[in-house]
Amino acid sequence: MDKVVGSAAEAVADIGSGSTLAVGGFGLCGIPSVLIEALLAQGADELEAVSNNAGVDEWGLGQLLFAGRLRRMVASYVGENKEFARQYLSGELEVELTPQGTLAERMRAGGAGIAAFFTPTGVGTQVAEGGLPWRYDTEGNVVVASPAKEVRSFETADGPRDYVLEQAIVADYGLVRAQRGDRHGNLVFRHAAQNFNPQAAMCGRVTIAEVEELVEPGEIAPEDVHTPGVYVHRVVALTPEQAADKRIEKKTVQQVDSGGRAASASERVETQGAS
Repeated sequence: MDKVVGSAAEAVADIGSGSTLAVGGFGLCGIPSVLIEALLAQGADELEAVSNNAGVDEWGLGQLLFAGRLRRMVASYVGENKEFARQYLSGELEVELTPQGTLAERMRAGGAGIAAFFTPTGVGTQVAEGGLPWRYDTEGNVVVASPAKEVRSFETADGPRDYVLEQAIVADYGLVRAQRGDRHGNLVFRHAAQNFNPQAAMCGRVTIAEVEELVEPGEIAPEDVHTPGVYVHRVVALTPEQAADKRIEKKTVQQVDSGGRAASASERVETQGAS
């Protein structure tokens, strides 16, 4: 089955307001930026995004944040996005902060048909006991907090240990970016860009992949496939310009003097922006 669609706009056209999106990427690495921009232009709002973070100010999911399109985020950290923090603390955005590994497994479990699982991560903290602020009001009061979760003791090689029950995540749509993909939806991610992309692809009821290089079926060796096409429903082939447009979340450079001497750690300069 040829899953290639003509444009990113066509691929996201049926995403409705109120939908839940599982979005791949870590920081700005491997984010489906073209699909996000198409969704921004499409106009859907009141969206819930499940992603490791929310990009940075005005890039990646940060674009949807700035436009006021997100009502809720399920993420593992706020990261470098000041607007994310501002909306959360001012009561404009509901945020469910989740341990990073737990978030990845919740997404993977959703794609694997596993309703819930037990993990030791979070036992003895508000992750398990409840009370984590999910939403504030404009005065800074907590109006929605996380509920308590079931904790059960299991016998391990080191004796009994407590585990907390975490529910799987199934999203209406999964948005991912791959280095290579074929017309059947088989995907290959490059190095660290693999991050959350396979999990986001798995847990989306409808998964849309933007690919930097579109190849014919059979050109990707079966053993090289990271995400099988069974999880992918639409494929968008990027132009060379779109594929090359990759931002850097934080760049650290080392100064060198005229004699070739490298600067000390205290003299290194951190900058924000694109490379």
